[in-house]
Amino acid sequence: MALISVPFFPQDGTITIEDATGTPISMTVQYEDGDFSCDGWKEDHSADVVVRDRRRIYAVRKGDEEPMTFQFTAHATDMADGTEKTVLDAVMKTGAFSAGVSTWGADADVWMTTVTWTGEQTDFGGGADSTIVLTYCRLSASFSEGQPGTFTVSGTAYLKAAAGISRT
Repeated sequence: MALISVPFFPQDGTITIEDATGTPISMTVQYEDGDFSCDGWKEDHSADVVVRDRRRIYAVRKGDEEPMTFQFTAHATDMADGTEKTVLDAVMKTGAFSAGVSTWGADADVWMTTVTWTGEQTDFGGGADSTIVLTYCRLSASFSEGQPGTFTVSGTAYLKAAAGISRT
């Protein structure tokens, strides 16, 4: 199949955040800037271990798995809501996400979610849309007032038994 000749533009992407309950608590992030970025792509997500002999490199080996980082910006319309899903509730496991189950496991010490970026391609002749699926994400957010006020959501996508980061 030939590569699609239409590049991704901000209007082509969507971001969803979901937990691991049987029917996931899920939200599509609304009013986001289309600036999703994901850093740290590397073959098998392993660190480079540089081995030296008297300061001279003579080998490079694969080390521990390394997590990836990501970030996006969304317009701030609500800080919290008892029933509607908000960005901060997804980050902090409050509100509509308070009964959520961590993607790391039901008994996990740390709240993690799945973050999925989907890029539209079927409208441009692709057989399917492209995705980046980050299964074990620890999120944090910052708020900044402005025109409009924004949340900057950043996260770390961890691997679990060599799985949890995929793309199509």
